[in-house]
Amino acid sequence: MEKLTARAHTRCARVLLAVALLCAASGTACAQTYPSKPIKLVIPYPPGGSTDVIGRLVAMRLSDALGQSVVVDNRGGAGGVIGADFVAKSAADGYTILIGTPGAITISPSLQPKLPYQPLRDFAPVSLLATVPNLLVSHPSVPITGVQDLIRIAKAKPGLLSYGTSGIGASPHLAGELFKYMTQTDIVHVPYKGAGPAFLDLISGRIDLMFPVYASVLPQVNAKKVKAIAITSLQRAPALPLVPTVDESGLKGFEVSNWFGVLAPAGTPKNAVDRLNAAIVSAFKARETIDFLATQGLDSATSTPDQLLAYMRDEITKWGRVVKAANIKAE
Repeated sequence: MEKLTARAHTRCARVLLAVALLCAASGTACAQTYPSKPIKLVIPYPPGGSTDVIGRLVAMRLSDALGQSVVVDNRGGAGGVIGADFVAKSAADGYTILIGTPGAITISPSLQPKLPYQPLRDFAPVSLLATVPNLLVSHPSVPITGVQDLIRIAKAKPGLLSYGTSGIGASPHLAGELFKYMTQTDIVHVPYKGAGPAFLDLISGRIDLMFPVYASVLPQVNAKKVKAIAITSLQRAPALPLVPTVDESGLKGFEVSNWFGVLAPAGTPKNAVDRLNAAIVSAFKARETIDFLATQGLDSATSTPDQLLAYMRDEITKWGRVVKAANIKAE
């Protein structure tokens, strides 16, 4: 009986080894064959904006690298939430991916208590793509030459200064609220329905300040219609080398960057995530891609999946703190 049991154990061990080898071989085959069909890339905004431009660039580069068609699907609405929710609930097989942005991924969790997904739970980060900072600008008549001037005036005369934004919960709004939170100042927020009307009122002097996306305000800065005070990244912008960062101007740790990244549904196989990551990193480190992004005011910024996950977690925590302190409510 003992000999029979020993033989049975030996056969069982051989079967398990064969299964393990088969699984390993199957996994290798899967890694070699992914992708074996077209990939859907969801852009959670309508055609024409920065997210659409960078999404179509990703689609083209991934198609070239992977040898499969990458089909763009614009699913705009609700500040990117509709498209993000679609991907979060898609099959986790590597064939549906998302262009992630702050609005849908790192800001909405604080602004929308009933968000239909949880970014850190429902997505598998793939890679960062690019970043673009905001730029603190003022009307030329406002008597400030730097961040410390602004803080001094805002503290001496609470509520005197105003800043305009493209709407509640957008990056320029949260940049302004982060500034107020870190400096403990009172600067009046004036929300508009879009950046265009806000720019017009800034240029005409009806409002004092704005924190617009850097690339969108460069023409007005170069035409001297507005005055550049500081940039919200941790490094100076090549196009404005004399404009300091907010951080180096004395507000240590202040950073606001609009980011773009690729996310897949949670549970997407690691081999698919790794293949996508390798293709993206290679494409976005190429000189032609870096130069193209620069023409759009964007900085190439790739990452590992773990680095993107950590970045998302930090951004969600930061904006959650700011939204709570400023008692910001979604429109």
